[in-house]
Amino acid sequence: MCNAIQLVIKEEKIIMSNNTDLEQEIDQLYTVAEQAVQAFGQFNTEQVEKIVNAVAEAAADKAEFYAQWTVRETGYGNVPDKVGKNLATSIGLRDTYNVAEYVEPSVDFEKKIISIPKPAGVVLAPMPCTNPIMSVNFNVLANLVTRNSVIMCPHPAAKECCTHAAHFLAEVAEKAGAPKGCIQIMAEPNIALVNMLMKNPRTSLIMAIGGPGLVHAAYSSGNPAVGVGAGNVAVYVDTTADIEKAGADVVIGNSFDYGLPCTCESVVLAERAIAAQLKSAMVVNGAWFAEGEDNQKLRDFLFPDGVSNPAALGKSPQWIGENSAVSVPEDTKSIVMEISQLGRDEPVSKEKMFPLLGFFVVEGGADSAIEHAMSMLNMMGKGHSAVVHTTDPNVVVKYSLALPVCRIAVNTAGMTGNAGMTTNLAETGAVGTGFFGGSSTSENIGPMHLVQHTKVAYDNDSSIQMGDIESALT
Repeated sequence: MCNAIQLVIKEEKIIMSNNTDLEQEIDQLYTVAEQAVQAFGQFNTEQVEKIVNAVAEAAADKAEFYAQWTVRETGYGNVPDKVGKNLATSIGLRDTYNVAEYVEPSVDFEKKIISIPKPAGVVLAPMPCTNPIMSVNFNVLANLVTRNSVIMCPHPAAKECCTHAAHFLAEVAEKAGAPKGCIQIMAEPNIALVNMLMKNPRTSLIMAIGGPGLVHAAYSSGNPAVGVGAGNVAVYVDTTADIEKAGADVVIGNSFDYGLPCTCESVVLAERAIAAQLKSAMVVNGAWFAEGEDNQKLRDFLFPDGVSNPAALGKSPQWIGENSAVSVPEDTKSIVMEISQLGRDEPVSKEKMFPLLGFFVVEGGADSAIEHAMSMLNMMGKGHSAVVHTTDPNVVVKYSLALPVCRIAVNTAGMTGNAGMTTNLAETGAVGTGFFGGSSTSENIGPMHLVQHTKVAYDNDSSIQMGDIESALT
């Protein structure tokens, strides 16, 4: 699709050429998608389950293949962790949701209300280059569960692996009985085109997974949108915590896929009484504390002019060390910098998207930790997520009540916990940040955000009966 589109840049304006061809291609794109939605809406639970199972299994079988392709094409992250994410958004997502809930009507006899799930329609899905195949899997399966058509727009830096994966899954879905064209992808995406599609009145819903600019554009498009936001995960470790486990978990969470996921730990807030013990536990599990001249060299490379260096995005600690003229040990999973302040003048206290973890010592218990976590969230990350390691339920409650985030992982790695991989939260490829973060949802995003319900409500007078409504609905 859209191979004939050419971008002409003149006087700082993007001008589309071949407008007639473009309009025809866009019209055909939506026509195919709309026809697929119309047909798909008639499918029953058994038909949808057959398609979802086939696609989930096929995506899982290709998890490593596409993980390797992704790293090769983008240069971001590492293969083992991308395999994990690809599995979580294929069979993991399949196992999380009951297809019948999104296909079959339900009846509340006490309230005399029928709830009929209906597809949102044509879903537009712009996707990031940091988690490309995970996003393809997530968008395909979530929309299949809800009988939508999806048009995916990959980031140019990951278009080859995304396009191949989308075509592969579309073929599997159609062989399993899905309507032709319910899965489509733009082979040659660009910003101007994506903005046009987001504003197109034939777009039913936008699933915006990406940076704040994309999310803002989605919410400003005039069409319904579900978006995600930036993270900046504060991890509080108190004196009652299992320090050895906390040390392992914070390294796992920060280093996962070389720090790319937004749920990755950003800064550890360690009580002074256990700070030394926690540092030792982190070192045993792959943390390397940068000190002295090494610390400064790393800072100079990672934060030129106080801003994160995009060249370091999703790179290994060893790659970062080599490019900073610092000898980072081969077994290092996370580079750690001790910091004495949290704020705009300390870039380590912001979201980074590479395996660098801040370490900040707090005194004064949970109240002090909350104050410092708030200073991080006031810069960025409101609505997203946080982590606490403690065995004191009072600390869990206090920390959770105080922070303006929508999910808090307890005694587990934040990246995997808040994404539903090591907790019973829904496994997802995107997390909503709620009102705190300017999102339309606070939940881990899934099929429930891609379906709408018609509510059929009877008069509540007891003399008004529903009759054999169940038979009528079958």
